[in-house]
Amino acid sequence: MAKKVRRASTGSAWAPEAVPSLDLHALTVVEALPRVDLFLHDCYRAGYHRVRVVHGKGTGVLKIEVSRYLSTHPLVIGYRASDVYHGGIGATEVDLSDK
Repeated sequence: MAKKVRRASTGSAWAPEAVPSLDLHALTVVEALPRVDLFLHDCYRAGYHRVRVVHGKGTGVLKIEVSRYLSTHPLVIGYRASDVYHGGIGATEVDLSDK
């Protein structure tokens, strides 16, 4: 008989809080930025305060352009590179406004 799996409480060391993420691998900047905008609006409406945008490391162009976009987006109150366990410099953690 299979055991039921219990979810850990939010913030647990062995089961980190689920963070919605958007994968932009293999997209151009022109393709990626509208997806980022839609993703941010959808997550904001769903009540998320932190999300992750995965852009990969590559040449760094997508990371730079996503950062520029986030710096002017009205729903974004902050952003930073993800920790090493969640993509490091290949992903960006984004804090969304709660207003």
